Amino acid sequence: MSLVLIGDVGVENDTIHIGDEAMFEEFVVQARSHGISHVTGISSAPADTAARYGVDAIERIGFGFTGPDARLQMRDRRESVLRAAAGDRTQLADDDTAWAVIDAIRSADGVAVAGGGNLASTWPLHIAERGTIGALAKLFGRPLVVSGQTIGPELTLGDTALVAQLLSSATLVGLREATSRALTERIGVDPAKLTHTVDDASFLGSATGIRPAILVTFSTHLGGADRDAVITRAAELLDGLAERTGLAIEFLAHFGSTVPGIVKGDAVLHAAIAERMSAPATQITPTTAMAAADLARTASLVLTSRYHPAVFATAAGVPTIGISVDEYTTVKLTGALGNFGQSSVLPITGLVAGDGPVLAERVWADRDAIRAAAEPVVTARAAESAEWWDRVFRAIGR
Repeated sequence: MSLVLIGDVGVENDTIHIGDEAMFEEFVVQARSHGISHVTGISSAPADTAARYGVDAIERIGFGFTGPDARLQMRDRRESVLRAAAGDRTQLADDDTAWAVIDAIRSADGVAVAGGGNLASTWPLHIAERGTIGALAKLFGRPLVVSGQTIGPELTLGDTALVAQLLSSATLVGLREATSRALTERIGVDPAKLTHTVDDASFLGSATGIRPAILVTFSTHLGGADRDAVITRAAELLDGLAERTGLAIEFLAHFGSTVPGIVKGDAVLHAAIAERMSAPATQITPTTAMAAADLARTASLVLTSRYHPAVFATAAGVPTIGISVDEYTTVKLTGALGNFGQSSVLPITGLVAGDGPVLAERVWADRDAIRAAAEPVVTARAAESAEWWDRVFRAIGR
């Protein structure tokens, strides 16, 4: 059995995005455990993806157009690729990267879109890429599964049609928030295809125990909030937590350099916060999704404005505080915490207003109750996740 799998993956210029890699990695792990012998990954950095996960990997079709005509160029690119796949080889140059994708899907037993939050108008190139891959799967009669997605919440009229077409062509669609499911039904996708799942990478990692550490991740995307005010309030919040709990503060960039000592991505804001803190703080260099998952799973407390630290932590019952910066992150963090019975999401406006310490004190005081309440929920979600993966690979034909 062979599978073509697309995720937003590829470590380029020593820069990793942990969450995207995590969802792809878990899909590969599950494929192998369900008897899929050959996986071809579609990646922005095929050599890295092939080496990292032991799969074959090929370049994306390529929809990275910019400027006022970008969407028209994406539409034309999609039409050329589909005409070429249908037999008109004049549509594409012989060395076009799309040929490898066309050939891989034609020869595969199934096609899958790994989890992610990229089916939103914020990233039209991802809608175009995944929509074209779905159309190729339909053209060649290959079963398609879309797993662990956030849909929208921003969707233009044109993008809505493309997303509805993609999801309607799938055999199964996994949606990781109730809001995403409701939106998907509103745009006309058959509810029988839809399943509310947890994030694909929820159970990646296997470390157990509780480390005496608070794991912290802040994205540099602040949703328009004043950067200096965010840094000041975050430093005050972490200093207060360090004093109250006696725990070490660990910063882990989920988007950043894999090379120790190189400060970019999340680490830029982490360094600025740490400089303003009185308590000592450790900067951890991201290496693999599995390592990041295990750090979150074993933390005493997680504080994050990024999504996947919350996913990893709540799936292990770790008390978690999400910092949302816009509607998109509110949807994702509320869904991630809610899937495992937690609800402590603080808008960044609340952080700037000084509301963080009160929420943090409540979460810390309730830590034992949060962990106890999480046990049956985690058990139930793990069973549901296992059932979901079984359904995915039955749909693909295994």
